[in-house]
Amino acid sequence: MAERDYIVILGAGESGTGAAILAQKQGFDVFVSDFGPIDSVFKKQLTENGIPFEEKQHTESAILSAKEVIKSPGIPETVPIIKNIKAKGIPVISEIEFAGRYTDAKTICITGSNGKSTTTMLTYHILKNAGLNVGLAGNIGKSFALQVATEQFDWYVLEISSFMLDDMYQFKADIGVLLNITPDHLDRYDYKMEKYVDSKLRILQNQTPGDVFIYCADDSETLKGLERYTIQAKVYPFSIEKELNLGAYLKNNEININLENQSSFIMSITELALQGKHNIYNSMASGIVAKVLELRNESIRESMGNFKNIEHRLEHAGRISGIDFINDSKATNINSTWYALESMTTDVVLILGGVDKGNDYDMLKDLVRSKVKAIVCLGKDNKRIHDAFEDEVEVIVNTFSAAEAVQIAYHLAQKGDTVLLSPACASFDLFRNYEDRGNQFKAAIKEL
Repeated sequence: MAERDYIVILGAGESGTGAAILAQKQGFDVFVSDFGPIDSVFKKQLTENGIPFEEKQHTESAILSAKEVIKSPGIPETVPIIKNIKAKGIPVISEIEFAGRYTDAKTICITGSNGKSTTTMLTYHILKNAGLNVGLAGNIGKSFALQVATEQFDWYVLEISSFMLDDMYQFKADIGVLLNITPDHLDRYDYKMEKYVDSKLRILQNQTPGDVFIYCADDSETLKGLERYTIQAKVYPFSIEKELNLGAYLKNNEININLENQSSFIMSITELALQGKHNIYNSMASGIVAKVLELRNESIRESMGNFKNIEHRLEHAGRISGIDFINDSKATNINSTWYALESMTTDVVLILGGVDKGNDYDMLKDLVRSKVKAIVCLGKDNKRIHDAFEDEVEVIVNTFSAAEAVQIAYHLAQKGDTVLLSPACASFDLFRNYEDRGNQFKAAIKEL
């Protein structure tokens, strides 16, 4: 390169900062632009690496002369700067696409509307315990690009969102996992389910017969979507509703995994560290990945039995006067809340609400009717929750802080009940993010 190619990175969070450091290492001229304020952690990283950046603005002249733009998954296609970049014909890619060019490591890519984080963490846990040299990245952990720049892993387990997939073109998943597809983020897909399904199914792109695709055979949207695609990769489905010759299925409360030319893997679901129906699916998906990599059954069984789940996802946050408190703050969509309610075995006081992404609450009505005795709203605008559930529960209360929500939920609950924070909404109206919401919830429980 006589003249160094110029790359612009939009968004200076975990992924943007990592992409900037990798781009610089690969010999590009780099400029980082963030329309909001940049977190001090990332500012320090950029400054230490001598990477120029701007915050609280986008200087068009500096951006529109780029050869390529790497954009943060959180920036929608519809914002003016992206429209202007595309109008000029400048390619826009994701950090994952960019980092994938500079590593020979094999990738296990996990996507789906729900269960991605849990399945990604579990898969990483199984591989690491089996002694593989493995990194964890994507929507979780340290940025993929930063790890490609600074580490030498043989394998990566990547949690991939549909927003990341939208900006991935040449990238290939050596093992692709699609857990499920349910309506989420439809505001980013013109409220068209088919567009969202196609986005998720980009996990298949560039796969060859030497690659593997793992999916849920019980998920109707996935099955409907796959009818439109020709799959090149070797396919392993998983199901808890029917027995399968190849893949994973449930029989007599045991997970069975069968792949060609390998010993069967069998494990009782009572031994799994992750309990609940949705976690049987997550464990099956991770188990198939482990068997594809020919890990020892004993090692897989041990890892599946001792795994600790991630914070803010159906996390047990305390028990007071016989009332259990569950922190599921990571449930930012209806389907996550559906899963949470579905896994409850007691009466529930449900804490719901926040920034609603076009939620259709009808999906929750049956579960609310059968399991929920009261709803505590935690958000600035709770009208849609009242409208949806006023006929299903006797008590719906508005609150405007985690402390207030916990106090009221505690008084509405009785011994043997569960207070469940599973908001079905984003948190930005009252909190910094879902972690902040979950942490405030946990702090409030300690104050009771």
